[in-house]
Parts: sequence; C-alpha cells; structure tokens
Amino acid sequence: MTTALRLEKITPDNVDSAIALKVRADQEHLVAPVVKSLAEAYAYGDTAWPRLILDGDRPVGFLMAFFDIPFGGGESDLRSGLWRLNVAAGEQGHGCGRFAVESVAAEIRRRGGTALTTTWHPGEDGPERFYLRLGFRPTGEMSGGQRVGVLDLGRAGPAARSRTTP
Repeated sequence: MTTALRLEKITPDNVDSAIALKVRADQEHLVAPVVKSLAEAYAYGDTAWPRLILDGDRPVGFLMAFFDIPFGGGESDLRSGLWRLNVAAGEQGHGCGRFAVESVAAEIRRRGGTALTTTWHPGEDGPERFYLRLGFRPTGEMSGGQRVGVLDLGRAGPAARSRTTP
C-alpha cells in the first residue's frame, strides 16, 4: 500500500474527477456509479459523507459513509457505516479499499460509534472475501438484496489501526 493515500471532501474542484472514477467493467453490477452516490449524498446531506480517495494527487477511489441512520428496525436501530466503495479499475490490491474502511472506522469512532455496518452483493464475484478478511461478520440480515455485515470497532483488528481523515 502506498503511504500517500488520503481522503478529500468532494468540492467543485474535484467533482469531475470523482465522477470520472470507474470500477472494472466486470464489477459495474456490484456498485452504483459515483454520480449516483453524489446524487444520494445531496438528497441525504445530513447523513451522507462522500469522499474522494487520492494517492498523492491521483484519484484512486471513492467512498461514501453514513452516520446514525435508521436501519431496518426504524429509529431505535441507528447505524453508521460504509454506504459505497468504488475502487478505480487497476487500483485494487494496493490498499485503497482497506484504507477506505479504516478511514470510515476512524470517523465513526470520532463521532462516538462502536460499530461499522456495510452491505455487499453475495456471490463469488462480489467483495465478500474482502470484507470478511477485514473482520466484518455477516449479521444474517439482507438489505436491498445485499448481505449486511458489521465490524466491531471496540476490538483490535485492521480497522483499529485507523488514520485520521478530514
């Protein structure tokens, strides 16, 4: 993994770079394009946290986190986590995805949270192995056809070694 990975807030100066970011063609059915995420971030401005992932000044990924949203069970079941993760074609396997998860974990901890929730498409071509390697455990729930997983932020593991993010 490069040591120059960092997050940057989406601004008028970098929105075009964010929108231009594309996953591999064989993964397009697994994650919404960045432009849809940015539209959702606009619609859910109070809870969405979109960020461009840069390696130095080069865009290599996009993430969008969410904070304290009702999940499944309504207002009594508020969760925070990783809503979207797009790693650019050719950038996978270099630590960008791990960095994204660690960054969201750090932000959740900063806000007082103790768990990171995410979802993924089940199946051989999906990112399940990636999330399981990072310590996520499936909850047994499904959301929109995706498996729900949770990472306990109170225990040591990959996400416990987080970096500070903007």
